[in-house]
Amino acid sequence: MRKTICILPGDGIGPEIMAQARKVLERVGARQGCGFSCTEALIGGAAIDTTGGPLPEATVAACRAADAVLLGAVGGPRWDTIDPAIRPERGLLGIRKALGLFANLRPARLFPQLRRACFLRPDIVAGGLDVMVVRELTGGAYFGEPRGVELRDGVRVGYNTMIYDEHEVARIARVAFETAMRRSRRLCSVDKANVLDVSRLWREVVVEVARDYPEVELAHMYVDNAAMQLVRDPAQFDVLVTENLFGDILSDEAGCITGSIGMLPSASLGEGGPGLYEPIHGSAPDIAGQDKANPLATILSVAMMLRHSLDMPGAADAVEAAVSAVLDEGWRTGDIREEGCRLAGCEKMGDLVAEKL
Repeated sequence: MRKTICILPGDGIGPEIMAQARKVLERVGARQGCGFSCTEALIGGAAIDTTGGPLPEATVAACRAADAVLLGAVGGPRWDTIDPAIRPERGLLGIRKALGLFANLRPARLFPQLRRACFLRPDIVAGGLDVMVVRELTGGAYFGEPRGVELRDGVRVGYNTMIYDEHEVARIARVAFETAMRRSRRLCSVDKANVLDVSRLWREVVVEVARDYPEVELAHMYVDNAAMQLVRDPAQFDVLVTENLFGDILSDEAGCITGSIGMLPSASLGEGGPGLYEPIHGSAPDIAGQDKANPLATILSVAMMLRHSLDMPGAADAVEAAVSAVLDEGWRTGDIREEGCRLAGCEKMGDLVAEKL
């Protein structure tokens, strides 16, 4: 069995963390008797510097030909002043759209070894923290038309359109219900139905889809309340589903309260074709090339890739267990270090996880 992985290192710390992901993949392949053919392609600022655009056609073709895509990070201050239409982040949005990746799964899990790094009070997280945010990824205000900035009666006006049709809502709802079925069968749909027409449609369609999943306990919550409840009592949530803009904000909030975004992976999935897997942190240009980056979110993204795209759940479990074992031994990168722990750089942390496999 041989799997093809398209690797998009990107910018900043992207190449460093991707190197550690490849170590883990090689060890998994040796352990499982499975070969991984890894190809690399350009995206983001690295692509702009080489080709003039953030997403070359060759990159799209390489991703479509792969079984899965593994992404590092995009962006950095050196590209902040270029035309917004070709900023590095456009490459990320573009590859999601090109691959039809409408569902973003972001687990926010607090490893028990890192409980003291959590930003919440100890009594709040005493029972653990394990939330899955399912975010719609290709609709809403980020992609809706019309959009733009124009002059109206001599005044600059900016506008975006938050728009969803019932089919877009239904397909992300099904992903969320299926995710809940694999967990504790509790789902909370987040909207702003007291104000927004688009949210009222969202809620109606989610309720309709719920009829196919009678085993799942469905609740609804307004987005402002959900933001508050995530820090007040995150244990009340298991799976959250919401639209693109709300999901962007809530998934970052859910990730932050675990203590470090350096520990958080994500998966972007479609109805067919390769999924895209990436850490949720950015390119961190301030530490790029200094061996300070935390590669664990990327390594845990490899685990999600093994589980969701490559049908290797046992290998995924092994990678997650290896990460936990390294934390048990007291190894930490700078972002999660606490008193009494041993400091590891990016490369050392990758080596440690690979050795545990």
